[in-house]
Amino acid sequence: MIGRLLGNVIDRGIDGCCVIDVSGVGYEAWVPLRSMGRLPAPPEPALLFVHTHVREDSLTLYGFETAADRVAFRLLLGITGVGPKLAMAIMSELSSSELRAVVAHQDKRRFAAISGVGKKTAERLALELRDKVDLLGSASSAGTIAAPLPPAAPPSTRAGEAVSALVNLGFSRGEAEMAVAKVAGKDESRPLELIVRQALGTLS
Repeated sequence: MIGRLLGNVIDRGIDGCCVIDVSGVGYEAWVPLRSMGRLPAPPEPALLFVHTHVREDSLTLYGFETAADRVAFRLLLGITGVGPKLAMAIMSELSSSELRAVVAHQDKRRFAAISGVGKKTAERLALELRDKVDLLGSASSAGTIAAPLPPAAPPSTRAGEAVSALVNLGFSRGEAEMAVAKVAGKDESRPLELIVRQALGTLS
């Protein structure tokens, strides 16, 4: 199984799929959208902590900025009814530390606000992850291998994260800010993926 990728970024897709070149081999990996905006521009180096998901007909790589985020993703996969697609949607909205806080406070509304998570799934997430909060805590406090990612702090708002994602896809900051302003509004509960896609629609 592939546990991590250290190589040069070759491509960053708006759908969350990136390509990392490792010694001449290009690996496709799906990353949370909030992380896509922080991946360095091609052909700069990056380190991803990888979960290899194997099915009878496919092998898919899911990449994360930190080992803690990978632990969170794997815990989500252990929840009844949660597959990789939904787990990635959750990780696109919440970091491992944010997920821990949501579970600790049993904030079902925060889960339900994520695209694809209904009321019943939100309740199941809160309930089944409740006894695993300590695992998220230990993963967050554990040391990780330093990744050659930009040291800048992530944007503090959903609109800011969307702007960063567009800038890293090659648009100017002015273009990105104008596009996001047209579609984001003041609703911070809207999924990051939806804001980015709608903003791209205004730029195309």
